[in-house]
Amino acid sequence: MTHFLSEEQFRRMLCRERKRSERSRKHLLLMLVDDGKGGVYQRKSDAFLKQVATVLCSAIRETDLAGWFEADSVLGFIFTEFGDSDVSMAARTIESKVVAELRKVFKANQLSHCQISFYAFPDERDGDGQGRPVDSVLYPDLLEVEKKKKVSLVTKRTMDLVGSTIALIVLSPVFLILAIAIKLTSKGPVFFRQRRVGQYGVPFTFLKFRSMFVSTDTDIHKQYVHSFIAGRAGLSSRTDENKLVYKLTNDPRITPIGRFMRRTSLDELPQFWNVLVGEMSLVGPRPPIPYEIEAYDIWHRRRLLEAKPGITGLWQIHGRSSTTFDEMVRLDLHYSRTWSPLLDVKILLKTPRAVFSGEGAY
Repeated sequence: MTHFLSEEQFRRMLCRERKRSERSRKHLLLMLVDDGKGGVYQRKSDAFLKQVATVLCSAIRETDLAGWFEADSVLGFIFTEFGDSDVSMAARTIESKVVAELRKVFKANQLSHCQISFYAFPDERDGDGQGRPVDSVLYPDLLEVEKKKKVSLVTKRTMDLVGSTIALIVLSPVFLILAIAIKLTSKGPVFFRQRRVGQYGVPFTFLKFRSMFVSTDTDIHKQYVHSFIAGRAGLSSRTDENKLVYKLTNDPRITPIGRFMRRTSLDELPQFWNVLVGEMSLVGPRPPIPYEIEAYDIWHRRRLLEAKPGITGLWQIHGRSSTTFDEMVRLDLHYSRTWSPLLDVKILLKTPRAVFSGEGAY
């Protein structure tokens, strides 16, 4: 029989197998079994689930993992190494075998409340660019971090509220001047609204001062971003120093005032509103456009999970657009692993210098 793991051991192994799947690009399936009772039936529920565990542990492969996903409440089974197999079909096949094994031991009325659910990693929808929320079941480590850093997260949110409120008040004259300049130099709205993907894949409306002519085609940026992420950006997207950049350096869609705003990052100021309402933070990874996610490798997606998107971050103070995409993601992941309120303060203090230097800004 497969060794049965405790909740702590099982969740640790789930995280390890998920990261292994990122590297190998082979799917894994997580199956959860819950008898659907609990409450006043908890004691009987525990005994029933332990019997179910005994039956199923004898039926799964030696390379699969079994344990408590939630102690004495929900059973978990991890099936690995699916390669290019159709995981939806694999889930249906496994479910059929599991039900067949259980029916050999239990009566129909005993199984009537039993609930079996499957979670695939990577989710086939993760790379479709639709910004669908990520299922947190596969990321118990992120929930643990949130519990451990609860006080720090409250501090971070307080900093966001205070910082964004002060910024919106103090910079209101700048908002007015830029709004007038935008209206005088091109037709269209003052603000540019765009669908972006936030933490856990939750979409939100991202605000900027409009720096482009209205009704511009996004294909030029989409094609460039896909090439850049794949490491195939051409010489047309290089600076005079022959460095690859994350933005188009000679984008014909940008207005004259828009070029100035982008160079000085003034177009980003409306995002203080996104911070105020809780969609973004002052410090964190930049929120991607849905079509960017289409080109992501599996490990790139973690930047959407481990931290709330921000106005500034390690990427911005380390060269901004002149870094490669992989370097940017590594900086984002490093930030999420080492994050603290003190680190946020350090990044915020270094941001003005990065902005005024203009390095990597286009």
